[in-house]
Amino acid sequence: MRAEDAEVFSRAIAAVKGEGRYRVFADIQREQGRFPHAKLRMADGSRRDIVVWCSNDYLGQGQSPEVISAMHAAACKVGAGSGGTRNISGTTSYHVDLEAELAQLHGKESALLFTSGYVSNDATLSTFGKLFPDLWIFSDELNHASMIEGIRRAKATVRVFRHNDLQHLESLLNEAPPGAPKLIAFESVYSMDADVAPIGAICDIAEAYGAMTYLDEVHGVGLYGEGGGGIAERDGQMHRVDFIEGTLAKAFGVMGGYVTGPSAAIDAIRSFAPGFIFTTSLAPSLAAAALESVRLVRACPHMRTRLAERAERLKQMFADAGLPVMPSTTHIVPLLVGDAALCKQISDTLLFDHGIYVQPINYPTVPRGTERLRFTPSPFHDDALMEKLLDALVAVWAQLNLERAA
Repeated sequence: MRAEDAEVFSRAIAAVKGEGRYRVFADIQREQGRFPHAKLRMADGSRRDIVVWCSNDYLGQGQSPEVISAMHAAACKVGAGSGGTRNISGTTSYHVDLEAELAQLHGKESALLFTSGYVSNDATLSTFGKLFPDLWIFSDELNHASMIEGIRRAKATVRVFRHNDLQHLESLLNEAPPGAPKLIAFESVYSMDADVAPIGAICDIAEAYGAMTYLDEVHGVGLYGEGGGGIAERDGQMHRVDFIEGTLAKAFGVMGGYVTGPSAAIDAIRSFAPGFIFTTSLAPSLAAAALESVRLVRACPHMRTRLAERAERLKQMFADAGLPVMPSTTHIVPLLVGDAALCKQISDTLLFDHGIYVQPINYPTVPRGTERLRFTPSPFHDDALMEKLLDALVAVWAQLNLERAA
């Protein structure tokens, strides 16, 4: 490598460090059966007990004995890997059964598995552009990076509407030729701002303009609705959404992503999406674990009830203590900090002084000046853990002379 080429990398890292948002990954070891407790490896090699407050394993299913048992049984039965792409040798009964279960979860005709939620968004949305050369895509401005990338690669005509602004969406739809194919892409739960989309109203607009709808339920699936189908199920709108995308790595605690929809459309995505065709499929053990988790979560609405209660309690505790909790109508509890370096300092102090692990959320995940700490209480974060967290936050706020509400 030339010296001037190496300098490009060094300057890039120096810029991130200068903004105070350079990340040093914490070496954490989760412990089976003790979620949300974990072990942090220190610089001297020793380990200390910590409590994880920012996991996307929202229901603790990654530690479920039933899920672990299903994974273990599949690995012992068929081995570690899938053996190839789905087109060659990577399809097993675990994959087929999981896709059928996911289609049922969302009330759709068919489902297709991907290696992650990022890949499912990117591959599906970019493939729409191949199938519809004159496609217009209307994208919420706060959509996830995976959706933005897929839409960019679709090479369609793109219009970005202001977040949850129905009037703006409709005005942009009026720009499209009446006969052009149209797709509205949005999320159910916006995980950094902790708000939800008006799914029914968006479907009304889509139907009026003849547009397809694509809904990312990554942070909603498993957590809302009687059967865990997400915000769309909770709001009675699931049947109106054309495509619902989700993940197996959050509420279901495993790994992978998927998209559900009409059989003909899913078959076309399967046949044309490079992100599906050229990627080794999920290990059968992962598919088996995810299948068991989906079935458990669908059958256990009390998990969702407990999660909602925990989140509301934590929001109220923060508010009562005068901490800058941001508005949230979901299970996500963000605390506004507003400065990248300060956000990291708070995070480090909580970790090393109080054994509390919560990561700073900085640009480009959120706009500069809106940096925050993002807490995700689970059904397993009991009152004692919440009290310990609150005491630590109050102490850190005082230590750093940060303002608190009256």
